[in-house]
Amino acid sequence: MLAVLFGVVAGAIMPFQTSVNNRLRQSVGAPLLASFISFLVGTFSLLVATWITSGHPYPALGNATGQPWWIFTGGMLGVVLLTGNILLFPRVGSVQTVILPISGQIIMGLIIDTTGLAHSPQTPLTLVRVLGAAAVLVGSLAAVGVFSKKNIGQTQSQGASIWLWRLFGVVMGMCQATQVAVNGYLGTVLGSPVESALVSFAVGTTALFILLLVTRTKWRGINGAGQKNPWWMWIGGVIGATVIFSTAYLGPIIGTGVTVVVMLLGMMLASLMIDAFGILGSPRRRIHIAQLLGLVVIILGVTMIRI
Repeated sequence: MLAVLFGVVAGAIMPFQTSVNNRLRQSVGAPLLASFISFLVGTFSLLVATWITSGHPYPALGNATGQPWWIFTGGMLGVVLLTGNILLFPRVGSVQTVILPISGQIIMGLIIDTTGLAHSPQTPLTLVRVLGAAAVLVGSLAAVGVFSKKNIGQTQSQGASIWLWRLFGVVMGMCQATQVAVNGYLGTVLGSPVESALVSFAVGTTALFILLLVTRTKWRGINGAGQKNPWWMWIGGVIGATVIFSTAYLGPIIGTGVTVVVMLLGMMLASLMIDAFGILGSPRRRIHIAQLLGLVVIILGVTMIRI
């Protein structure tokens, strides 16, 4: 039960990372540059955490000798998700950019739990778990307002070619669920979820640095927003590092599928709070009864999957 609550809290900080990184992007201009800075900050914070917890500022990679190559792909999977959001948002809109990856996460989470992929704890697929996953998905749709008349109209107005981008969005979510399983196993191999998160962030930072070189993204300073930069715009990497550590810690304990859905519950709760109170400079938005009912359905679905 404590692990589930920890997962909810870890998921709740994810929307704050989005707001923080968005403010950083306003200052530095380029989304890739903002992502690189966020990853770099996260890597340094995990170096310090590794030093404190293990007595040395580097992961015990010697323990990974003889292990499959894919245990180091968690960082690349994170970059796919990060870059995918940048590409997906202008093509399908904000609501579908949230919902499509969620669908992929739930589907892949069940597959991983059922098959034991990436050495994850194996859980039989039952009708109750399938219904629970469906409830989480429906509740998520309601929580982000996808059933509103405005969003239904936008969806109907889009052409058939958009389905390739929608499929890509689902694949992004599947990558995120796979990252949970990969980092969880890496944490088991290294004997530390903190070191697993450090490896993941180091790989992601390196990949983003290469992308910056390939795209020839230029540094323009940190005053692009034309206003005073708040101190909190630099902590997105710390929040991200905490999230990755949480997935590496929880995956081997409660399974990939449960980890995904309980963090999703926390993410939805925090997102509605950010909208309701305008936290971190976000515009305040009215919360509708359908969104609150969606949260109730998500909680019901999480309970069914957990059982």
